[in-house]
Amino acid sequence: MKCMHSTNERLEETTVGEDETTPEILLELAAGEKIYRQCRSIVVKLPTGRRTLTTSWLNGGYREDLECIINNQIPRGVKKGEELEGGNIPSYISLLALKLGFNPSKCSGMLTAANMKNAAIVSKGFRGLEVTAIVTGGVEINGGRAGDPASYYQENGSNYPLNGTINTILIINADLPEYTMARVIMTATEAKTVALQELMVQSRYSQGIATGSGTDMIAVISDMTSSLKLTDAGKHSKLGELIGKCVIEATKKALEKQSELTPISQRNMLIRLERFGVDEAYFWEVASHMEGDNHKMRFLKELRELALNPCLVATTSAITHIVDEVSWQLLPEISAKNTAFALIRELPNLLQTNKKPPEDLLKNYDTIIDNLVYMVAWLVKNGT
Repeated sequence: MKCMHSTNERLEETTVGEDETTPEILLELAAGEKIYRQCRSIVVKLPTGRRTLTTSWLNGGYREDLECIINNQIPRGVKKGEELEGGNIPSYISLLALKLGFNPSKCSGMLTAANMKNAAIVSKGFRGLEVTAIVTGGVEINGGRAGDPASYYQENGSNYPLNGTINTILIINADLPEYTMARVIMTATEAKTVALQELMVQSRYSQGIATGSGTDMIAVISDMTSSLKLTDAGKHSKLGELIGKCVIEATKKALEKQSELTPISQRNMLIRLERFGVDEAYFWEVASHMEGDNHKMRFLKELRELALNPCLVATTSAITHIVDEVSWQLLPEISAKNTAFALIRELPNLLQTNKKPPEDLLKNYDTIIDNLVYMVAWLVKNGT
């Protein structure tokens, strides 16, 4: 990988060409931070006088001497740190910093499989305060919910996976003490979870709704030279509000650019049922044992069409939320099942079909989700 080695030359050149080694300036903040894309990386070049708090393997934690934060797209096919150039993650980021023209001892970095061209940058301000969030993200492979079953037990710092990741860089033009920067991470993490919940992103490791990916990282930057001194980054403060709004918006934009994950794309019964292990193959397995002609391709085509019906999506959403509340012990199982069954029985009317399913179609000894599948499979097979 050939990249320019002179920092001054790199920042003075603003012409964007086809060669990815040429820096593409994305944003220059009034306080002096420069954000650009180069060599499969987003680079945030920091002026002097910046505090940083990062979760990076290289120079992570709290620092007052960093020159840059790097967010890098790892080479295709790499799954573990030992597969990277240098043999481990800190060495890889150090080599990357050198190639980008920086001193590795003054750099911190994050890694992801997400494309840097799909980064989202959102800035919001109030009076003299400005917050900027830079987010890259993907959750289709590695989305998970806090408390999900672990994938491994780490010993001696090894076995760190590199999968889909939501990486967040926050730049705040105010002087924040160390403890406030830690609070920024709390608020930003809650905001990321809000974005995922509003998109109903599924965990890949449980039946829950994702709260992040298994490898998310964050970097917070504040300006020690600023006359604006703030100590509260919680949800009651204006700083906390701006952090929340920036991260929610940037996370959603990044997921849309990377994975085409949007509110519209989530309006699909099949997508809503994925986290319960239900897919087209399961629908067909159920339908193939019902009376009537078995035409698999026709069935799947009609299933996909019906899956987009807003009434069916709304019913599925209500039923899956009932199932969630049972798992959270917010609803007693018997009452929840009776209510869910009433919704399922009403589906033929909601979908405006004259077809009447058999009385014994629903089975009380099976799960709520299974009974939803029985009804939808029967409706598709018998024509809605």
